[in-house]
Amino acid sequence: MTSLLKRLFFFAVGLFLALPLIVVAGVSINEKQTLAFPPQGFSLSWYSEIFTNPEWRSALVASLTLAATSAALALVIALPLAWFLWRRVAPWANIFQLLGVAPFTLPPVITALGLLTFWATTGFYGQPWTAAISHAIFFVTLPLVTLSLGFSAIDRSLVEAAATMGADDRVIFRTVVLPLILPYIVSGYAFAFVLSLNEYIVAYMTVGFTMETLPIKIFNALRYGYTPTMASVTVLFLAIAALVFGLVARFGDLPKLLGAMGDER
Repeated sequence: MTSLLKRLFFFAVGLFLALPLIVVAGVSINEKQTLAFPPQGFSLSWYSEIFTNPEWRSALVASLTLAATSAALALVIALPLAWFLWRRVAPWANIFQLLGVAPFTLPPVITALGLLTFWATTGFYGQPWTAAISHAIFFVTLPLVTLSLGFSAIDRSLVEAAATMGADDRVIFRTVVLPLILPYIVSGYAFAFVLSLNEYIVAYMTVGFTMETLPIKIFNALRYGYTPTMASVTVLFLAIAALVFGLVARFGDLPKLLGAMGDER
């Protein structure tokens, strides 16, 4: 009986958390432009509008481009930093780790204001590439954490054996370290990609309205009224996140990516 009550309790909690998504998904399939729920009629035309309407399609391309670019830049920053922190075991090295996680620990508005001030001072405010760099700095913590977990799982005796055989740092990294941390590289990229895809504050503060990502497009469209297309975009975001994280869970070691250490024996 106790087990049944626990299951019912967790089911109720899960249903409560999922209710907003269920409502949004229902609104997105309304046949007419209405906020009605349960939906009145059934139509997928609002989903097709994301790809057929030039404005929504342009915002989708901008979001995907920004997310892909910023996630790659975040990896470029995090990989050598995580490699350095793993090779240089020293108290002062923790300063670099602190710098790496600082942007993500600060409130997004504070980080966005700092980036806005920096780009405005340098004269590059409004350039699309500034949003990619800003997102890379803001989300560098995610690949840094996953890569740090990957490096910590490496048996150092493998590196020592390769060095004994005459391999230098480049050869060791390419032939020993890189294959072992590849799942963590992919997962770090995936985490940064999904969060960048949904991020609004930093993108808006760095490029304003010169580049409309989907979150910025939704905000702008709200000034002229609500359409089920916005709900469709929300469901699309959710589907992309579920697909990406599902692939990470399927092909990666999810417990270790979440911080669990395996049996060392």
